This record gives sequence, C-alpha cells and structure tokens, in this order.
Amino acid sequence: MTQNLQTRSYVPGDERQLVDLWNRCLVQDPLTPVRFRNLVLLDANFDPEGLRIALDGERIVGCVYAVRRLLPMAGTDLEPDNGWIPFFFVDSSYRRRGIGTRLMDEAVAFLAAQNRKKIFFASYAPNYIVPGLDEGAYPEGMPFLERAGFTRLYSPVAMDYSLVGYRMPEDVQELKKLREQEGYRFRQAEDGDLPGLIRFANETFNPDWGRAIREGVLQGIPLSRIFLAFDGGTLVGFCLHGGYEMVPERFGPFGVDPGQQGKGLGKILLHDCLHAMRAQGLHGAWFLWTGETTPAGYLYKKTGFAVTRTFRVMAKTLKGD
Repeated sequence: MTQNLQTRSYVPGDERQLVDLWNRCLVQDPLTPVRFRNLVLLDANFDPEGLRIALDGERIVGCVYAVRRLLPMAGTDLEPDNGWIPFFFVDSSYRRRGIGTRLMDEAVAFLAAQNRKKIFFASYAPNYIVPGLDEGAYPEGMPFLERAGFTRLYSPVAMDYSLVGYRMPEDVQELKKLREQEGYRFRQAEDGDLPGLIRFANETFNPDWGRAIREGVLQGIPLSRIFLAFDGGTLVGFCLHGGYEMVPERFGPFGVDPGQQGKGLGKILLHDCLHAMRAQGLHGAWFLWTGETTPAGYLYKKTGFAVTRTFRVMAKTLKGD
C-alpha cells in the first residue's frame, strides 16, 4: 500500500465523496446522495466504525462497509454470529496497491471484534443495494473476494418483464374463476389486513418481507398495490409492487403458503399485480432477487420474465480463538 495513504472510519461529511466515488466505480449500480443517506446512514444497524475508508490526503480513494445487526429484523434475534459486507470499491487509479485488501482486513477485524463467526457478501437485509456480486459487471470483484477468503454459496438472479402490450391471459382469468368457485378469494389489501399480512410474511417467509410491507405502507404506498389470496377466511398468499424504496416498477415481495402451492394461486396473484401495474401506466416490472430454479423462478420465466443479472452470494467463516 502506498505510504501516503491512510485509513479510518467514516466521519460526517464523507458521504459527498463516497457517493461520487461509488458512482465512478459501481457504474451499473449508481445511487443518489438521498439513497446513500437512506440505505446506509439511516440504517438502524449503521455503525461508523464499520465503514472503512482509505484516503490520499483529503481524497477518498476506497471504501469497504461492514455491518452487524443492532436492531432485530423480527422478535429478538440479532443474529449474533453473522456479519455482512454490503459493498466495497476502490478508485480505478488506485487499484492493485493493496488498498482494498487493507480495508477488507479492517472490516473483517471490526466484525471479528463483535464476535461474528460468519461474514456474508452481500445478502444483507434490509438495505442491500444488490444481493451479491455481479461477476459480469465487476469481474475484478470475484478474485478479490476469493483472495479475502470468501467462497460462493448460491447465485440469485434479477429479472425484468416488459408490460408493453400486456394483457391478462385468458387461462389465468379462467383459473381465477375456478378457484373462486372453490372458495378462494382474491382482492386488494385493506387496513385490517395489515397485521395478519405482516405476521404471515414474517413467519412463513422472511422477516425482511414483513418489514418491506410495513415500511412501504408507512412511506405511503397505496394498499391498492398489495394483492391478497384467501382460502375462506385464511390468508394464503400475497404480492405487491412499490414496497422497496417506493419504486412502483419494483415487484415483490411475493409468496404463497407452501401448503397451498400447486393450485395456481401464485400465478393469479402475479397477473393481478401485473395487470394493475399496466393499468397505472407502468411499462415494466422487475425485481432483484430470486432463485432461478425455485417454484417462483419457474413461474416468473413461464410468465415471460427474463434474467437480466446474476449475482454471487459469498461467505467467509472466521476462525475461532
């Protein structure tokens, strides 16, 4: 590492340079100062000590961010064994000098001092930018993480779907009528549905989904963007759009009770939502994270969603004392 370079933790005012450097380095994932503020600085788990920064004089030339859970996603579980590296980047003119390695070592040391046993890149919730490394967009990232001791776990994909010319398929309309004759009901959410919906999302799927619903509604997404399926009086499925960062084209979260799968309920909910999105004048639907070979992944592809990015979720196990 160049002798003139120094490293330290984040201090107020760094965000201006950090956003500028981010946008020069992570060119396929740019963000605004507002998004950086909301996703990083206002994250309930943000600790300035975990945001490691390299400087050449007063110029920020690199960053690695480490975070652990200070506020549980649900209940009291702080996931005390886990830590995350949501992002890292180094100015292109300062690479191959050991700057990224030093920052990563400091980030890992920060998490190790908090007794973390496993570090993930980058499957951090709630405020991830991307779910993992896009090897196609950032080919230097994979060997860097591997040298740092990270190994691949799985590969989620992002998908996009054009709503231009969308029409509700007739077979879906017929399937919906059939299920309604069997006692299923499909409708948009109402205020009284929210406690049960959030509990259903938390307990059946992922606490991040319940959080997304709660925060989305608090931020102002209309309940007309949330679609529910009931078996009699029991909630068995849901989907929505606009729940993450108030971006209306962003689809999800989306889930059907595993005991109710195989009946086409997910297909009905998905198309109810896509139809409503098109009726609002939206030209596309997209999401960042699903398993390509999961039931949801197969449904998306059969509907016409196309894989637009592939990510690598990676992990590093820390050695004990």
